[in-house]
Amino acid sequence: MFEGKEYIYEVYKEKSFSKAAKNLYISQPSLSASVRRIEQKLGSPIFDRSSSPIQLTECGAAYLKAAQQIMEIERSFEDYLNNLQNLQTGSLSIGGSSLFASYVLPPLIAKFTRRYPLITIDLAEENTASLERHLLDGSLDLIIDNFQFDAELFDKHFYRPEHLLAAVPTAFSINQKLSAFALDPTSILSGTYLDDSTPCVPFQLFRDEPFLFLKPENDTMQRGMKICKKYGFQPHILLHLDQQITAYNIACSGMGICFVSDTLICATSPHPNVIYYKLDFEESVRKIYFYHKKNRYLSFAMKEFLEMSCL
Repeated sequence: MFEGKEYIYEVYKEKSFSKAAKNLYISQPSLSASVRRIEQKLGSPIFDRSSSPIQLTECGAAYLKAAQQIMEIERSFEDYLNNLQNLQTGSLSIGGSSLFASYVLPPLIAKFTRRYPLITIDLAEENTASLERHLLDGSLDLIIDNFQFDAELFDKHFYRPEHLLAAVPTAFSINQKLSAFALDPTSILSGTYLDDSTPCVPFQLFRDEPFLFLKPENDTMQRGMKICKKYGFQPHILLHLDQQITAYNIACSGMGICFVSDTLICATSPHPNVIYYKLDFEESVRKIYFYHKKNRYLSFAMKEFLEMSCL
């Protein structure tokens, strides 16, 4: 009954037979035939093909839940066998947003791979909501994020703190009034701007300037709104974007102010087309964690990667 469950899962994930078939490297007719065979054994359809995109039926949702539990047991036993072989074989799947996948994870993965060259690493670049979903369904072992995930569902391992700054296009005239608060870019790279002697910008002076925000579900967007509210104004938002790095690049083009982390600035080097300002509100400070699903078996590869990466 559960032979071929990976086909059902892939169709569910992609909401499309054609995309699922491509991911599985089989033809669409072959995939459709395999799904129909499973449905015949169940005596009930798994997918409602009349909807667009296709959706699970009630029976299909129950089947998928059971299939995911079986797949997780299989993965856990595979991890156990890999541990017995002292990491001579195995795999590790890690996910992060564009910022973390592009700049934070690569050196960590490289360090791990030098020590354990036979371990296969899969790196996924997704938004926060997708990362959470993949961690829950078991398709990712670990994710790295600055979002606070549900502690009842996930365990976390502290990586490091980060701080949000205001990145203001150099061409904005407001900068002329705030020269005393402009940060020396080298102080961001060294971290010395965090000293109490470095003044914080009077953020209310940006009330009439255009802003670039991330989408509502993003932690940076939520923190940015709280900062603006604290200083008594509703920001004029030109664009809502998916990724912090996109907002930052647009700010560097001169379009608007954005909130940017010192993680990103240090990874890419300060940009000459923006001026950076220190923020004094508690919402500008957050922690980066590695997360994994609660109560899942931690393979030796997962444990070793966390031990090598976390403080």
